Amino acid sequence: MTPPAGRSIGRVTRISTATLVYDGDCGFCSTAVRWLEHHLPAMPATEPSQWADLHALGLSAQEAQERVWLVVNGRRHGGHHAVSVLLRRQPHGGWRLLGWLLAFPLFSPFAAAGYALVARYRHRLPGGTPTCRMR
Repeated sequence: MTPPAGRSIGRVTRISTATLVYDGDCGFCSTAVRWLEHHLPAMPATEPSQWADLHALGLSAQEAQERVWLVVNGRRHGGHHAVSVLLRRQPHGGWRLLGWLLAFPLFSPFAAAGYALVARYRHRLPGGTPTCRMR
């Protein structure tokens, strides 16, 4: 049985109004999502893009292939912005601070470049496989 929305599942609180969409065919992406689920106390529902109802989430298949997405109450956040919003929704100040730094205009271009670099070379990162290569 699934606990009511917003209730604790183990030590993770599910954020019922948000969905994190990622490339489920990518070993690096799947490993990263599992790491987030283990380390962040408040997590949204997670959906591999291959199984998600992209139309209902307001995403195209192309967008879902290009970056991770966090959809919160119908609002879409992609790439480093998705990570930033996810971190800003955490109950602990350290995670929230990191999320704000990723969104801060001085640091945001570096966060975007870092995200693009990781996305481009994810097939070479731990957990990555040739399937992870950007299409």
